Amino acid sequence: MATKIFIIEDEPSIIKLATHNLEKEGFIVSSSINGNEGLKELKKFEPHLLLLDWMLPDLSGIDICKSIRRESNLKNLPIIMLTAKGEEVDRILGFELGADDYVTKPFSVRELILRVKVILKKSSSLNGSDSRLSVGPLKLDFSAHEVSLNGVEIILTALEFKLLKHLAQRRGRVQTRDQLLGDVWGYSSEITTRTVDTHIKRLREKLGPDSDFIQTIRGVGYRLNISD
Repeated sequence: MATKIFIIEDEPSIIKLATHNLEKEGFIVSSSINGNEGLKELKKFEPHLLLLDWMLPDLSGIDICKSIRRESNLKNLPIIMLTAKGEEVDRILGFELGADDYVTKPFSVRELILRVKVILKKSSSLNGSDSRLSVGPLKLDFSAHEVSLNGVEIILTALEFKLLKHLAQRRGRVQTRDQLLGDVWGYSSEITTRTVDTHIKRLREKLGPDSDFIQTIRGVGYRLNISD
């Protein structure tokens, strides 16, 4: 079955350019220039990935992202944000709300195609792997995006979940900040390494008394150290 990509973007020229090049790569593409209508059409189309404009005239890309992440059958849909907003704080907000990657306009078509393929590969790898992971008292359900510690559910943002999942899958192994940026934030991310420190701090706060499960390796990075 061919991979389907949906585009919500209010600039027809960008839709035309992206659609032409994605179809050349063998993808099935559908699109909408309207946020509200796009969200409805998206649910009917059932894509494997969404290219989503941040700034839309009726419903913002951020609101669409929030809506998608609240729906059980859509919350794992990979999302790449397309936007003219290039400030780090904007990129962080997009990731926090559940975007998987972030492309700043104007963008290279070749780069966009590469990012699409990387995100789809990661998504396919996740869907084809075991859906649950237990590390001592820490339990992760990948398909439901749920985490519990000592039997108590911990509410994490989409990005915090990705970060914890990455560390849990590599328990005991040190992950450098650059490795975490590449694997968690996505290919060629322009986010700085201090962003990793900020999210590690938030994760530790949510782990509460067990915050020391995430260890800092001075001058290197972080690792999850939990005994079974």
